[in-house]
Amino acid sequence: MDSKERRKEILRLLKEKDNPIKGIDLANKLGVSRQIIVQDIAILRAKGERILATPQGYIIPMEKENKLVKTIVCKHTKNEEIEDELKIIVDMGGKVLDVVVEHPLYGEIKSPLMISSRLDVFQFMKNLERTKAEPLSTLTEGIHIHSIEVENEKILENIKEALKKKNYLIDLE
Repeated sequence: MDSKERRKEILRLLKEKDNPIKGIDLANKLGVSRQIIVQDIAILRAKGERILATPQGYIIPMEKENKLVKTIVCKHTKNEEIEDELKIIVDMGGKVLDVVVEHPLYGEIKSPLMISSRLDVFQFMKNLERTKAEPLSTLTEGIHIHSIEVENEKILENIKEALKKKNYLIDLE
């Protein structure tokens, strides 16, 4: 399989799945190294494909009908609070699409998360611990923005109320 055919196959595999696919899994399936997959993904993105790299793997986000995407602003500083915040959102029916911080020098720094279940939260927290990486919110004294996907306004209001009770939500009203 040449590189063009491989990239077509990567796109086909990503479009067929609703869940992210790890680069190593794509590499194994296609018989190449993970680095080749990373290069292929970069080329596909340069050609305009909307491929996101999430902590769970690569995904092409699907436009979902009847779903609302709203932003919320939160603040906390401890890893336990990150886990608690994420669990609140997913337990109440939300999906955490990304995290954004406003850096004074670089401007907006955004990272896709695609967290929609307790298992995703567990894996995210495990990766945070394993890598000993600092969350983006450490750059902004804990202040960060999430885009969350919900079925309706009522779910959004319930999530905001639960986050407000924990003092995680920064109320902009």
